[in-house]
Amino acid sequence: MTQTKRPRHSAAGGYARGDETRQRIIDAAILLFGERGYKDASTRDIAAAAGVNAPALQYYFENKEGLYKACAEYITDELQARYAPFLQRAKNALKNHADGETLIEAYLDMQSTTLDTVLTPSHLSKGRLVGRELAGEAPNFTSELLQEKMKRPINKLLLELLARIMGTRPTDTITRIRLLTLKGLVLAFYYPPGACLELLGWKDIDAAKSRLIKADVQQQTRILLSSWHNAAQLAATG
Repeated sequence: MTQTKRPRHSAAGGYARGDETRQRIIDAAILLFGERGYKDASTRDIAAAAGVNAPALQYYFENKEGLYKACAEYITDELQARYAPFLQRAKNALKNHADGETLIEAYLDMQSTTLDTVLTPSHLSKGRLVGRELAGEAPNFTSELLQEKMKRPINKLLLELLARIMGTRPTDTITRIRLLTLKGLVLAFYYPPGACLELLGWKDIDAAKSRLIKADVQQQTRILLSSWHNAAQLAATG
């Protein structure tokens, strides 16, 4: 994927202001692309929502496609930064042949990061944007970037963690089925508002409800991981 061109700023003193303007445009674009779709979100409306004129949008991104690619890069870069410390912690646990409880905590750290991301209100517009791509309603720049830079490496690491916890191999079918099972605990809350709100009888998910969801999902995950680990230990000694 080609990188979006970023025109040079004119003076050192203008960098902060220029970066702030550029980010404001990206934030507005993510919101409108998510709400209206790529086709119906006009650059004029995005510029108005960002509080800039149309030439400013063209200056930073050249055209609509350039802006959409910049949104994809921003969403991906933000997620990479959010996950980076937890990815490193999990890698260290595997490298150091940590015990089962440490490996379980490393897995829960990763899941906690996902839940914090999913249950954050600002995730809604980003989730809608990705959802439109998956439905074929928008160019798949974001979903491709996320697949390459986030989903594949994270899934690989989670499979390694889970295999070590269960006493299996990352390539084993049962390891992959159980990873999908654990992912399913989070998936129900991935694109609110949706079926989960209707089932729960909620109009929205506020901070208190987010904490409740996170605590319960993490408790369920810990029970499953501990059960699988204990079963593996019994089998090994048995």
